[in-house]
Amino acid sequence: MSRMRTAIYFTPPPDHPLTLAASRWLGRNAYGDPVVDGPFLNGLAPEEWVELTAAPRRYGFHATLKAPFSLETRRSVASLDNALQSWCAETAPFELPSMEIRQIGSFFALVPAAPSKELQQFAGDVVRAFEPFRAPLTEAEFARRKAAKLTKAQVENVRKWGYPYVFDDFRFHMTLTGPVPKERSAEVVKLLVRQFAGFIGKPLAIDAVTLFVEPAAGANFTIFSRHALRDP
Repeated sequence: MSRMRTAIYFTPPPDHPLTLAASRWLGRNAYGDPVVDGPFLNGLAPEEWVELTAAPRRYGFHATLKAPFSLETRRSVASLDNALQSWCAETAPFELPSMEIRQIGSFFALVPAAPSKELQQFAGDVVRAFEPFRAPLTEAEFARRKAAKLTKAQVENVRKWGYPYVFDDFRFHMTLTGPVPKERSAEVVKLLVRQFAGFIGKPLAIDAVTLFVEPAAGANFTIFSRHALRDP
C-alpha cells in the first residue's frame, strides 16, 4: 500500500509572474489549475520538451526546503499544516538579491547568483522544525537513497534526516529540467534564458512556505497550502 507523502517547499504566489512563466515552461501549475500549454520552442521538438520537463512537471515548480516524506503515524496533514502556519507566523521574510539559470549536474535550475547565509539558516531551520512529523525511511527507501553517489556526510544525513542534501549540503534551486544530454545543453539553456529573462539578475522574495502533497506514489505533487512569513 502506497503512502501519501508531504513536502515543504518554497514557491511564489499563484499570480506571481515567475509562477506563470514556470507553469508555461513545465506545462503544469501545481496550484491545481488545468494543465497549461507549453512554451513556443524554436529548436526543441514538442516530444523532447515533454521528456526534458517530465520530472519537474510532476513535482511542481518549487525549491525544496524539506524533501518529500511520509508522515509519522500519529501525525496528520492538518496537524502539519497548523504547525507550519504557526512557524511561518514567527519567521521573518528575506530576499535573495539576484537569480540566475545554472546547470547542476545534468539538469538546469533557477538558483541564487551568490551564496546566502540567511537562506542556508532558513532552510536548516525548516528541516529541524518539522522533523518530528517525518516517518522513518523504510529499509527500501534508505537503500535507494544510499545507492546514489553520496558522500559519507550525505549518507549520514539520509540516516538522520531522511534526505542527503541538508545543512552544509543544501543548495537552493528551482528545477526546470530533468537530465539534459550534453549535446542539447547549449540549446536548452538558450530557451531557458529566453523564457525566464525577466527574472535573471533580479531579486526573489522568500516570503512564504508552501505545503505540497503527493496523494499516492507516482502521483503529481499539488499545493495544499501556502503560509506567508511574518510581517518584517
